[in-house]
Amino acid sequence: MADNNFDIVIIGAGPGGYVAAIKAAQLGYKVACIEEDNPGGVCLNWGCIPTKALLESAAMITHLGHAAEFGVTVGEIKTDMAQAVKRSRQVSERLTKGVGFLFKKNKVTHLPGRGRLAGKGKVEVTPKDGGAKQTVTAKHVIIATGSKPRDLPFLKIDHERVWDSTDAMLAKEAPKTLAVVGAGAIGCEFADVYAAFGTKVTIIEMADRILPLEDRDCSAVVEKSYKKRGMQILTSVKLDKAEVGAGGVKLSITDAKGQTQVIEAERVLSAIGRVPLTADLGLESAGVKLTDRGFIGVDRQMRTNVEGIYAIGDVAGPPLLAHKGSHEGVACIEGIHGDPHAGIDYNNIPNCTYCHPEVASIGLTEEQARAQGIDIQVGVFPWTANGRALTAGETDGFVKVIRDTKYSELVGAHIVGPHATELIAEFVVGRHLETTVEEMDRAMHPHPTLSEAIGEAALAALGHALHI
Repeated sequence: MADNNFDIVIIGAGPGGYVAAIKAAQLGYKVACIEEDNPGGVCLNWGCIPTKALLESAAMITHLGHAAEFGVTVGEIKTDMAQAVKRSRQVSERLTKGVGFLFKKNKVTHLPGRGRLAGKGKVEVTPKDGGAKQTVTAKHVIIATGSKPRDLPFLKIDHERVWDSTDAMLAKEAPKTLAVVGAGAIGCEFADVYAAFGTKVTIIEMADRILPLEDRDCSAVVEKSYKKRGMQILTSVKLDKAEVGAGGVKLSITDAKGQTQVIEAERVLSAIGRVPLTADLGLESAGVKLTDRGFIGVDRQMRTNVEGIYAIGDVAGPPLLAHKGSHEGVACIEGIHGDPHAGIDYNNIPNCTYCHPEVASIGLTEEQARAQGIDIQVGVFPWTANGRALTAGETDGFVKVIRDTKYSELVGAHIVGPHATELIAEFVVGRHLETTVEEMDRAMHPHPTLSEAIGEAALAALGHALHI
């Protein structure tokens, strides 16, 4: 029984759970991490990493289509969805094995199986292969079980005609037609992939634009690009019903004017969001309270209402992002270790969508800032005025900086275009260090680089951009 006693037990080995386990072990705790599948969670196995590999394949197809402009002649471009999926799985497997290596390096005990609270300081582990259950004990138990795709009552995910994101990632052939229901990050990324592989894509979104959580102008750039690539985009529509047949799916929709139409597609991707995985964890018997949206309620140091029980990542509430979960894992362990300042700045979490053109943001949008009554000045610098973007042939989009005129605080930053998801980190660090927009400009940016647009957008927010 001595081997079953730990200082910290973590249920779930996703980006939150495995990072928390490693951090705890580095601080000298005896740690066990319970996971019934491969370490890495949805992110490494079925989400962030393999989808980005598919998006790189899609980008390669698009770039080859413009090769002649760069003085390179190629023959007929043939796509192979099965090979792209195979490569994405290889990338994923390499990283999940890496987590296993890190567990061994840091002496984290991996307990294969499903974890469930079984009394104060106790967790029951049920092996996936149906073997004998075991009970482990710990002073601290962290729940990091993540989330799963949500579906609609009349559009149930059947993994055949109606896909979730995992199904879309494992398809060996691209369907002739695909309807994507939901135009958030997941929906837009898969629309990008399948359009590149020759599928006729229709995007259906209830909001008045795609990527509705992003800056309105950024959404417009992506929509224009998608339409240019032949995608059909239907926004401000209500999905009324779905008929799933042997040969495809019929979706009945009503637009903002009350007009109805039927969309037929070989496959449908349901990308309407995710719900927390809280079932069968013993939460109710342990007395752990949920929020009105079904997430586990936690405080700044990720503590639930029950002493010794914590929750991190998707299961602890939005935004449902891997990097947010990882940071919560570290903050949770630091809190357990006695750091009174441990916590997360939820106002400085970057959003990234890896479609082409890429979209990334931090802080408030223009609309949000004005709605809060903040006196702002907005600066926009287009990629058409950036030398590095011109050399790469990627000039769609811009960098936008929103500043508070009172203190010149960096209220928000929004990028749509090449490598937006990399460039946004400069704004994240700037906001973390409480920089002013003047300081963002005065930090020297190398030439010629995309990063110059950050300094120029900062200048534009001050009213005196140099190169536009």
